[in-house]
Amino acid sequence: MLFTDREDAGRRLAEAVRHLEGERPVVLGLPRGGVPVAFEVARELNAPLDVIVVRKLGVPSQPELGFGAIGEGGVRVLSEEIVRHARVEPEQIAAVEQREGQELLRRAGRYREGRDRVRVEGRTVVVVDDGIATGATAAAACRVARAQGAARVVLAVPTAPADTVARMRGVADDVVCLSPQHLFGSVGEWYRDFSQTTDAEVISLLSRAAAERAAAEAAGHTAGAGTGSEAAAEAEEAEVEVEVEVDAGEVGLVGDLGVPEDAEAVVMFAHGSGSSRHSPRNRSVASVLRASGLGTLLFDLLTPAEEADRANVFDIDTLTARLLGATRWLRERESLPIGYFGASTGAAAALRAAAEDTAVGAVVSRGGRPDLAAPRLGDVEAPTLLIVGGHDSLVIDLNRSAQAELRCENRMEIVPRATHLFEEPGALDQVADLARDWFLRHLTSAGDRPGPVHIVRR
Repeated sequence: MLFTDREDAGRRLAEAVRHLEGERPVVLGLPRGGVPVAFEVARELNAPLDVIVVRKLGVPSQPELGFGAIGEGGVRVLSEEIVRHARVEPEQIAAVEQREGQELLRRAGRYREGRDRVRVEGRTVVVVDDGIATGATAAAACRVARAQGAARVVLAVPTAPADTVARMRGVADDVVCLSPQHLFGSVGEWYRDFSQTTDAEVISLLSRAAAERAAAEAAGHTAGAGTGSEAAAEAEEAEVEVEVEVDAGEVGLVGDLGVPEDAEAVVMFAHGSGSSRHSPRNRSVASVLRASGLGTLLFDLLTPAEEADRANVFDIDTLTARLLGATRWLRERESLPIGYFGASTGAAAALRAAAEDTAVGAVVSRGGRPDLAAPRLGDVEAPTLLIVGGHDSLVIDLNRSAQAELRCENRMEIVPRATHLFEEPGALDQVADLARDWFLRHLTSAGDRPGPVHIVRR
């Protein structure tokens, strides 16, 4: 398939992804050549358009070898294997990240001309380029979008090598390629006009897309963000959550605090190994909690340099101390009951912290490792809900053993057919519903009303 130019490719690609319009997606174009293609896709899907700027993190001794990538919002993805084999030290990671981060912010600021980055948390994200060869940049963009909180990532390109398309299916949730080729020389050979896209063109297209979207919203047709009360709810959600620096004692930790008006409690999220405050799973649960009137605080328990050492994510003593410090900080800011939502190793930290701070009102563990909180499990007074996937047999056993040591009110819920990350359709929705009901029952006035809050065993 030969394309006239990027505009033609974008229109054809837009037809291929039209089925995504019902998912209210966000379209992200890779600058520079991907933006003209993404512009047409965003128009067809009635979706907001933005750039996704990523920067490769190169091994200091071999800059061409990437050990990870960074994106906006403090997001980074690392290859632990390359870091380990190339013996990249934490201070080297920090230095490379700082240098590339400055260039990333410069480019993003230039392209947007002062406009805010389009939020992707909990949304379907369509990452668009004008074509891919090795797929390295596109893969980094997909990983960054997911780390920024995207619920689903779709990679859409006009053309690419067939083997690269197959490989990218392990990075994105779905890959749409109009013309996969078994004999592939370069992206440009599949275009009649493949002249270079300039920064000025990128800036102009993003500005046009933003203006068209604003005009549609003013006319009552909120492009890509639903209509009426749905759009108002999203606008309110964006206003509720703010980025904060959490004083956890010896370090300051970056977090996102969202406290709806008239909130009766706040839930603090302690994420697990290999995750961050941008985890789409935790952000999805947090969104449900805020919709029910609960506040949320998602924050990183470790600094970027500390995360580079895998052993730190299993240092329950440190994670617990950070969580307790953050709890003290939150109490000084919000005089509301506090609950903990812990995932994986974060659940162990949540239970250990609850054993230390008996004022914590409730704990929910998702796919957690409560066994790592021993021998303090018997000291936990907060009502505790353990949620485990039905196909996560090892973790089920660990949770059952830990449950036997709990002396507080507790319950274990098994979500049928779900695996450790609850990626199966509907599984995470069940987690969010169970967590919401548990927190409402134990942290708010709803728990004082006649009759218990109904919790369905799934």
